[in-house]
Amino acid sequence: MLTLVTGATGQVGRRFVPRLLQSAAAGDEVRVLVRDATRGERFAELGAQVLVGDLRDAEVLGEATAGVDAVVNVAAAFRGVPDEEARAVNRDAAIELGRAAVASGVRRFVQVSTGLAYGAGRGRALVESDETVPGTHLWGAYPESKWEAEQALGSMEGLNDLRIGRLPFVYGDGDPHLTDVMKWAPKWPAMQRLHMGHHVDVAQGLRRLLYAPGAHGVYNIADDAPVTMVDLFQFHGLPVPREALDMDVPDPWHGVMSTTRIRHELGYRPLIPSVWSAREAGVL
Repeated sequence: MLTLVTGATGQVGRRFVPRLLQSAAAGDEVRVLVRDATRGERFAELGAQVLVGDLRDAEVLGEATAGVDAVVNVAAAFRGVPDEEARAVNRDAAIELGRAAVASGVRRFVQVSTGLAYGAGRGRALVESDETVPGTHLWGAYPESKWEAEQALGSMEGLNDLRIGRLPFVYGDGDPHLTDVMKWAPKWPAMQRLHMGHHVDVAQGLRRLLYAPGAHGVYNIADDAPVTMVDLFQFHGLPVPREALDMDVPDPWHGVMSTTRIRHELGYRPLIPSVWSAREAGVL
């Protein structure tokens, strides 16, 4: 089995690819598409095939998918990029990659998406059959473009084996995401919750989507213990802002995802069930 991984140098990809290589069965191979040859050297040392090119170049995508059995599209553009770039990478490039995969006869396509694609909360944990309701405070070009990519890939003729992994707030393994969150945490109500997932479990979930013979459609990937904004401040040893304590929580379930489906169908169990467990294990 030859698997193409895009977005290999991003925060998720750079941690996912080594784990994928480490767990690969004898004879399985991994190809990564990177824009910078220097940043691809690490993956080559680990045994991956490295192809240098831009995900937004249709000609490169044909070469990248040639002879491939499965694609894992981890590539994403979100915080800090212009809306046009987010749409170009998250939606347009994903669609072109899907078309290239169909043209090359790729049999399996794993699209990495986001739990933000659900939009508004439902007053309960979000499940994969929930329709997207855009327009809430976390909605923007990133979740919208990821959602549009899901829709386009799902209706693409010839892309018959599509698996979509919706990720939570991802952290761990030295990812600065957990520190960066404190830039905007004060703007949230103190009891608003954030669903998280350690990189080790994101990799576990994506591997299960990649290899499970019967997987299909959308799967939520997350840990067992969404945290409140109070938890985050306490975790970082910071005082909780008074204004955050005074804010109402419109929906404490906003952004919290059910992992029942991936547990029951694919056997997923978080190895790092909470951010507190990650700290105790020394894997932040």
